[in-house]
Amino acid sequence: MGPLDGRVALVTGGSRGIGKGCALEMAAAGATVYVTGRTLEEGEAPLPGSLARTAREIQEAGGQCVPVACDHGDDKDVTQLFEKIQDEQHHLDVLVNNAFYVSGDLNPKLPFWETPLGLWDDMLDIGTRSAYVATHFAARMMVSVGRGLIVNISSAGAVRFYHHLAYGVGKAALDRISKDAARPLHEHGVAIVSIWPWVVKTERVLELAGGRVPLEGAESQRFCGKGVVALAADPEVLRHSGQALTTRELSEIYGYTDRDGSRPRDAREDLDP
Repeated sequence: MGPLDGRVALVTGGSRGIGKGCALEMAAAGATVYVTGRTLEEGEAPLPGSLARTAREIQEAGGQCVPVACDHGDDKDVTQLFEKIQDEQHHLDVLVNNAFYVSGDLNPKLPFWETPLGLWDDMLDIGTRSAYVATHFAARMMVSVGRGLIVNISSAGAVRFYHHLAYGVGKAALDRISKDAARPLHEHGVAIVSIWPWVVKTERVLELAGGRVPLEGAESQRFCGKGVVALAADPEVLRHSGQALTTRELSEIYGYTDRDGSRPRDAREDLDP
């Protein structure tokens, strides 16, 4: 028996990275997990990871996964995704808004006026707007049954500079979605939170390692997923609704560690005084 037995979850952008880790953890906890992405098979993208691989790893571990090809920049695709979940499961318990587009043009060393204007659209379309759209549809399903959890994968970039001006605006907007959506959702038993990971050993970060990305104190790909499981299994999760919580804070609240027994650094340690 797992803490999420009988639950239905959706993770957007689960081909790799934090999304994949969340999908693996929720499936291991007993949930049926729908996972979306645009990379269907290995080799279709520069980085390792695909929908097929995520689904295979979950199924080989005894979990239940439904991979769904979805472009979260296309509202028709997203509408069909939620219709599929409604038709097949009749409810949705957990939504993890993880989908995010990192452009190859992103260069943190350049001032924003020397970067392409399209960076704004890249990070606020597949990131902030896509999270709002998914939250819109998920809220309808959750409110109708009086329960649910929505998680926005954000970062400390919401309050300090990371990567690019548009990145920070997008993450701050995600946290605002969590804060402002919490009030109307609360009376319907639906919680919404933002989670701030620190450095995560994702496929992209490992590719950039070798001195450029410090990995001391970094968290595993699945550490954030442990926090999502803990929140989803908490009968009093509404006490956290509207908040932005770091992965380290969640591990201390719920008493778990990373896969190697450690507790990674807290994202708040990097905040400017």
